[in-house]
Amino acid sequence: MSTLNRVYETVMDPRRNALWRLPKAPRFQIMVLLAFMWSVFFSAGIGTWAWFGELVVLHTLILLGTLVTGWTFHNAGRLTHRDRYQRSDGSARYDDIWGG
Repeated sequence: MSTLNRVYETVMDPRRNALWRLPKAPRFQIMVLLAFMWSVFFSAGIGTWAWFGELVVLHTLILLGTLVTGWTFHNAGRLTHRDRYQRSDGSARYDDIWGG
């Protein structure tokens, strides 16, 4: 497998990126928001191509998008949705959260 494929799967494959711990619905919603964000950044970058400083604007948008994506993936690994419903002793606060 090439390096480019591994990098692509690290970001785009929901089973391998940092959002894999989330339930499918929130994972999908976050991926859609990130895709929309990247579309806006690249559209704005292409739209500013005619003006002076277009490279600065485009690279700033790419850097901002990379930072937001990295921040999102980093925060996804901290707590799962199940961690928010545990007592300090580790037991479930609500029985039905575990499918019972």
